[in-house]
Amino acid sequence: MELRLLRAFLAVAETLHFARAAESLGISPPSLTEQVQELERRLGARLFVRSKRSVALSDAGRLFLEELRPALAQLDRAEQVARLAGRGARGIIEIGFAGSAALSGVLAQAVAAWRREHPEVELHLHEMESAPQIDALAEGRLDIAFVRAPVVTPPGIVTARLRREPVFIALPPDHALIAEESIAAASLTGEAFIIPDQEAGTSFHHHTMAVAQRGGFAPRLAHRGRDLIAVATLVALGLGVAVVPESLCRTLALPGVTYRPLRGAPILADIVAAFRRGEAAPATRALIRRIRQQAGEEG
Repeated sequence: MELRLLRAFLAVAETLHFARAAESLGISPPSLTEQVQELERRLGARLFVRSKRSVALSDAGRLFLEELRPALAQLDRAEQVARLAGRGARGIIEIGFAGSAALSGVLAQAVAAWRREHPEVELHLHEMESAPQIDALAEGRLDIAFVRAPVVTPPGIVTARLRREPVFIALPPDHALIAEESIAAASLTGEAFIIPDQEAGTSFHHHTMAVAQRGGFAPRLAHRGRDLIAVATLVALGLGVAVVPESLCRTLALPGVTYRPLRGAPILADIVAAFRRGEAAPATRALIRRIRQQAGEEG
């Protein structure tokens, strides 16, 4: 039985809506309907009870779904194991990194020297935001991820802290607080804050909230940027202030943007490397050992 027919059934069974299921599969609703009907013909059973207004699973459909879900999950797992084994045998490592991790120098420090020592290993690098990196790591599409903490890691994913740095406040042109050598959190009350997109940059959403909590106010989140570089650009346009890592202040000088440290005890931002516990591929294990050594020296 063709896998595409089984996935077509699963998509409709989970949404109970042919149009939405077709969209999720990237096919047209008529094509999806034909696939479901073909599956029903092969099984000799009606899997759905259809009307003009609704779609529901039949008794046969519910029983089939119960058996199919674990079977497809096992198939997905088998595909992932084979993909990882093949990649490991060929000496390929898929590495994800957040842009701000690269700006901090952590990525180069962890990878550049190791790459010179192991020219036979092929490194594929992908710039991604932190949360999608963790998903890709868990799904086997990445082998190592360099992300901004905090991130939520599923079972089987472990992290090693590579750098801890204080946050600074990025101020727009002609802001009154530029005259201050450091910024008291309470003095930011009423300011418009710019943050990375919440799904893509949850770490600096978290740090912005920490600054606001110290200042005793609820932050006014006025604008979002795709990443920290976009956030700093919006600050330069005068659209608000932002909480950024110290490394960004050292590496990104934008006309009109002034960086000031936060007064009092520092609020700290971490960069971590994430990888699968019990990684099997020899080349990936070797790079993870190097990264763990770096974490021990700097963590």
